[in-house]
Amino acid sequence: MPRISLIHAVTVAMAPVHAAFRELWPAAECVDILDTSLSRDRERDGELTAAMTRRIGVLADYAAATGAAGILFTCSAFGAAIERAAAAAPVPVLKPNEAMFAAALAAGRRIGMLATFEPSVAGMAAEFREMAAAAGSPAVLETHCVPAAMRALQAGDGGEHDRLLAAAAPRLAGCDAILLAHFSTSRAAAAVREAVPCPVLTAPGAAVARLKGLIG
Repeated sequence: MPRISLIHAVTVAMAPVHAAFRELWPAAECVDILDTSLSRDRERDGELTAAMTRRIGVLADYAAATGAAGILFTCSAFGAAIERAAAAAPVPVLKPNEAMFAAALAAGRRIGMLATFEPSVAGMAAEFREMAAAAGSPAVLETHCVPAAMRALQAGDGGEHDRLLAAAAPRLAGCDAILLAHFSTSRAAAAVREAVPCPVLTAPGAAVARLKGLIG
């Protein structure tokens, strides 16, 4: 029963990843580490600072010290910091979206992404381009951000969150696949799939499957 540490910067990311573990890897023992100041400070600073990078490393060190066999970060705004933490960690460490991006590269050349947290978008787009280049893929990413959906979800209105994302999805309908950028946006998958004809990919399931494969 391997222990998996889930490191969160927003509370709304917690339920989707736990649901994915229940479905795909129920034998894993999931423990949560939550620091909501991370998302607030990331939005305030407008960039991934050296201090914030150190904080991400401290969280990964703490998770490893608790006996974690693997670590999964669930917030997509800290990619470069998570990469640095992963390089120093004694156990596998995953960024939220790397498994979903790999699936997207297999889906086609034109990929759309619906996001709700603007500070994460530039970093995610850069990660996608890096993965595409490493894979020799000509895929390009088109992103549309719907910040009002995040505000609705944080206010407890999940239905409005899903409606807003579904309403925005048709502008990406010509893509080979649409990504729901964050763990929190995965709850809108059914609504978005009803609005577009292309495949809609979510991060939690892909991440859990990848981590299970790494740890075995």
